[in-house]
Amino acid sequence: MKHQQRTQRDLTRLNAIVLGCLVGLFAGIVVSTFRLIIEHLLSLVQAVYGWLGQHPWGLVPWAILLVLMALMIGHWVKQTPMIKGSGIPQIEGQLAGELDYAWWPVLWKKFVSGILGIGSGLFLGREGPSIQLGGTVAQGLADRLGFSGSRRRLMIASGASAGLSAAFNAPIAATLFILEEVYHNFSTLVWLTSLTSAVVANFVSNEIFGLTPVLHIVYRQALPLKYYGLLLLLGIGLGGLGYGYQWVTLRVGQWYGRLTWLPRQFDGIIPFLLVIPVGLWWPITLGGSNQLIVQFAQKTPLLVPLIGYFILRFVFSTISYGSGLPGGIFLPILTLGALLGAIGARCFVAVGWLPTMYVANFMIYAMAGYFAGISKAPFTAILLITEMVGTLQHLMPLAVVAIVAYITVDVLGGAPIYEAMLQQMVVPAKAQSDGPTDQLEFPVNEGAGLAGRQVRDLAWPPDTLLVGIRRGERQVIPNGDTILRAGDTLLIFTYQHNRAFVRQQLTHLNDSSTQPSD
Repeated sequence: MKHQQRTQRDLTRLNAIVLGCLVGLFAGIVVSTFRLIIEHLLSLVQAVYGWLGQHPWGLVPWAILLVLMALMIGHWVKQTPMIKGSGIPQIEGQLAGELDYAWWPVLWKKFVSGILGIGSGLFLGREGPSIQLGGTVAQGLADRLGFSGSRRRLMIASGASAGLSAAFNAPIAATLFILEEVYHNFSTLVWLTSLTSAVVANFVSNEIFGLTPVLHIVYRQALPLKYYGLLLLLGIGLGGLGYGYQWVTLRVGQWYGRLTWLPRQFDGIIPFLLVIPVGLWWPITLGGSNQLIVQFAQKTPLLVPLIGYFILRFVFSTISYGSGLPGGIFLPILTLGALLGAIGARCFVAVGWLPTMYVANFMIYAMAGYFAGISKAPFTAILLITEMVGTLQHLMPLAVVAIVAYITVDVLGGAPIYEAMLQQMVVPAKAQSDGPTDQLEFPVNEGAGLAGRQVRDLAWPPDTLLVGIRRGERQVIPNGDTILRAGDTLLIFTYQHNRAFVRQQLTHLNDSSTQPSD
């Protein structure tokens, strides 16, 4: 009997690997194609702006073309609202049971509109759309295979991991980002499937783009320990400015809403027109600007131009994203972080605290710190920059800056940016007591309201049944006397359409403020 059970467990994990390979292959092909077309289109657009600088008469037909593109994308956004913005909150909402959508309209409209918006030079990133494209490809495969419930979510999570991996050639960071920030689930099947799909997608991407890291920054040597005190100052500054970025990004959509003369779905006309002077005067800044990061690391501008580039990138990236156009903030955040690192390093050089040779190092560290603060995913930030830069020499300073920036944003009251975006999209769910049944997994965090409480003492949401508790590697069958512990994962049985309501109710119970005092 034990041998049969062991064989069944092995087959389950083998099936997960096979599914991961399947999802990674298809998602890798779609996202790599998406990335390749954007890169070629962006190069073409930069050449067009060079030509327009010599032939100004072409500006009028070019502006008309951009407006027509904005109108077409706006029409698609109105038809299919789930293609709007980054796509990461949509995937997170799907995995949490708070959102759902038909996969095919989202897939092709996000693909085409993302290429047009990002490839036209708007300050949008390809990584958010890549995550949604990967997750949507996986959703389509799940529908074809007749999967539902947890198996469908498992495939969507693995597809999202594959999408980010193909976008950045960073399979380990992609897997961790999905587990840490999107799915909030570290079960064996989830990480195994996600990692497998990420590796396969990365293989597909490497076949197309080669093995050179996306941000191959050349630096002279690792930072000596005597300069680590400057990393604390850098992390605090990044955290404060990261909180400011959160504040603006979460409100810019409301500011667009005040433009009553323009229908909301056509807000994209504004960034499509504003990108014209940017393309004429600063063509290197167009798009996500990973080229700008590499170039500035090799030959860093002086302090004043760096501040100007940061202001331009900050303002126009929020304008681009706030319009609702399909495109992400992932790479724009890294670009802003690199600029802040260069600004901080230039300031330290000016006062004699840092040799000039370490400016590129600070750009690398600041990308991780700025992203860690804004996304509140420090592990992902550290691994992402490590894989994108292609060296392990920076792990210690990356960790220092990421932790300090994370704590700074936390003290200021900042929330994870993608989770906050999701909250803007969803409304409080209502209890639903019909339809097929499903399983919900809910983590009990350290210091949370559920930790240390007996099962019988909790007011469980209606139409739910606590069927198990995953505690490390073992499974606990609960009863009324069972005490929940920090680190537990609750396995709850409910109706499939009731998952969003149950999750919201459990989140309220899990709030540390609801925990009774001793």
